[in-house]
Amino acid sequence: MQTTSPTKLATLIRADGQRFASLKRQIVQLDYFCKGTLLQRRMKCGHKQCACHRDPAKRHGPYFECTYKVHNKTVNLRLHPAVTPLYRAAIQQSRKLKSLLGRMERLSRQALAHLAQQRLLGRH
Repeated sequence: MQTTSPTKLATLIRADGQRFASLKRQIVQLDYFCKGTLLQRRMKCGHKQCACHRDPAKRHGPYFECTYKVHNKTVNLRLHPAVTPLYRAAIQQSRKLKSLLGRMERLSRQALAHLAQQRLLGRH
């Protein structure tokens, strides 16, 4: 661990706290979220004579699905086109949450190292 002056260390700890508080505010501003993937599919129907079986460009759809895992099982939720934007936004919010939590964890490690160093300096 690199030694730092107590003044510089106090400045670093303050900056860590401000950045951490900023990330917490961003989390509080998040809206509904759900983990998953939004899919748009075109499908074949059950009629063998239909053009969708011969030409992929003539398949039926688009149909929208939200795919996610629950207890290691894949769940496919068929969506009405009108609600697809809700799920798209929720998936984006989930990705943003994951990113923010990763940034908070990295910052926490750094802040803990600074706090530990400050505590060790105070013991001498």
